[in-house]
Amino acid sequence: MVHLTIDGKHIEVPEGTTVLRAAQQAGIHIPTLCDHPHLTPYGGCRLCLVDVKGARTLQPSCTLPATEGLEVTTVNEQISDARKFVLSMIFSERNHFCPYCQVSGGDCELQNAAYEQGMTHWMIQPNWNTYKVDASNPYFSYEANRCILCRRCVRTCQELVGNFTLGVEQRGAASILVADLGVPLGESTCVSCGMCVQNCPTGAMMDRRAAYRGLSADAETIKTICTGCSVGCGIEVTIRDNNIIAINGDYDSPVNQGVICKIGRWQSLEAMDSGVAVKTPMIRKNGELVSASWEEALAFASKAIDTTRQSLAALASSSLSVETLYAFKKLFVDGLAIQSVSASEMGKYTNAQKSLAVTNGVFEGHLSALNNADCVVTIGEDLIHQHEVVGFMIKRNLPKGTALICVDTDGSAYGNLPNSVIKINPGTEQQLVKGLIAGMVKLGVKSCACDGCKNPDQVVQDAANATGVESTLILDAAYILGNAQSPVIVYGSTVTSDVDASTLTTIKCLSDMISAEMISVKGNANSVASAQFGLDQPVDMHTAKAAVIVLGDKQPCDELLNAVSKVNTKIVFSAYQNALVETADVVFPVNNWAEEEGHFINMDGTVQKRSQILAANGQGKASAQAIHDLAAQLGFSIDDHWMEALQSTPASVTIA
Repeated sequence: MVHLTIDGKHIEVPEGTTVLRAAQQAGIHIPTLCDHPHLTPYGGCRLCLVDVKGARTLQPSCTLPATEGLEVTTVNEQISDARKFVLSMIFSERNHFCPYCQVSGGDCELQNAAYEQGMTHWMIQPNWNTYKVDASNPYFSYEANRCILCRRCVRTCQELVGNFTLGVEQRGAASILVADLGVPLGESTCVSCGMCVQNCPTGAMMDRRAAYRGLSADAETIKTICTGCSVGCGIEVTIRDNNIIAINGDYDSPVNQGVICKIGRWQSLEAMDSGVAVKTPMIRKNGELVSASWEEALAFASKAIDTTRQSLAALASSSLSVETLYAFKKLFVDGLAIQSVSASEMGKYTNAQKSLAVTNGVFEGHLSALNNADCVVTIGEDLIHQHEVVGFMIKRNLPKGTALICVDTDGSAYGNLPNSVIKINPGTEQQLVKGLIAGMVKLGVKSCACDGCKNPDQVVQDAANATGVESTLILDAAYILGNAQSPVIVYGSTVTSDVDASTLTTIKCLSDMISAEMISVKGNANSVASAQFGLDQPVDMHTAKAAVIVLGDKQPCDELLNAVSKVNTKIVFSAYQNALVETADVVFPVNNWAEEEGHFINMDGTVQKRSQILAANGQGKASAQAIHDLAAQLGFSIDDHWMEALQSTPASVTIA
């Protein structure tokens, strides 16, 4: 520990702590602009200058290490004059028309810093340059007139997202933020995660949906989770007058540490903005859907279910809450004993793990393992376009020396990353993994008891022949993997959809051999819960005479629409109007993701709660409540012992 004094206050902090962080931990305020607690200290703006006893000049506290016996003063006339000068120079380099800025009046860190220093006007006239606005990205725009070149966006893109899209060209006052080699943001490699917008201290990076909708100080912020996929990122939702203004990543969340993708930040809101809500129950009469009461709709649905039990199929979205899926299972499986019941993914992301867990118990690790991995192997999953936050966790560590080995039938997504891309023939993942195992034995870097290790030369050659990959490439990857100290294996649906778990068994052998963490991406937000409830079996809608489909706020895919096209009676639970609702015989209005709370099990097995953000409109009910009401109409009651049910079946992850 290091002992220092700041403004006469004795402070003890761990070695390596900066003076700025030491002051913040002690409750002492030092103004900053370029600093961000989740980014590497940069020392660019010089607003955080402090007076250090014995130093010739003022020092930037954000990059100054706390040392034993250091004496620091954060407020005096010299410091105040220096900070005013720094701010004056920043204001002079761009055209900061504060009264016309969407964050003016409390949300702008630059304006707040100026008022804090007692500044009410420009001390130096601006250069009055003309900067174009880049509005080519569909979600946010870049206004160079408001940019202070703090590079927080650049560092965010590099250090948190690992995308390296943003940079700065030119020098001095002519410096300008650019995307890639100077192309518009909408044409660049930008993935639209919006982390640059979230971390921008001014109005330079502007959320197009949230702009000019008021200040955050006048709104309410609620912490919850994103349920766009199985990662379960923590988010902060800003609301006003029962409307969502903006969504940001929650830096306090242990799952994502603040980083989110475009699905969690913008696309979930797009669906709400564009969707036409189902506001009342509807029953088909004389060929048309007409509004009805809940009592009428429940009576209609229960009669249809009672008369078609032997030929009824039931399907629920695996994006629904645990409470909804549990009620769905209790009614249709335990209560009505329907044979054809499942969740929408039908075990695509969980079949193999569930099978292997029966004999192996918990064998998968946590996403946090990616933070310290020195080698990551991805098998059958495009983490550049799917489960993007997992991809961010991998990409941001590549410059630090983490090796990336991508095994896929199409490696084009990883083409521009420093890695070993192994493009294989479809369906040969297991042979490739066997080749990697044998390759490590052949090279003498590891020993194993796996099947095929006795004749490694032949196994490597067989793998090359089956996969269409040169044996030298397999050996190169095996050497990298065999010498890794903290490897992680991430795999997707080409591995997990196999009920026999043959490929996953081989991957498990590889993992044991190199002491690697295993992580599978699990599709929708509650794929794990769906599997634990047994809602992971194939459902054949083509032979059903009646179907109950619980969509929630998801849109039906073409495959589902084709499957139910000849079903005589369709009972649909949906938040929005869609093609399936149009052909339904009875429709129940349910809430969207922001209107109902519930629990979700992410890919790590962590039980998380999604909070209710908005008050529901119309006659919509929570999906779980709607199923409870249907169960009551059919003469069944549903308990709330879903946690016991989740843990009663062996799982590949620890559910807690």
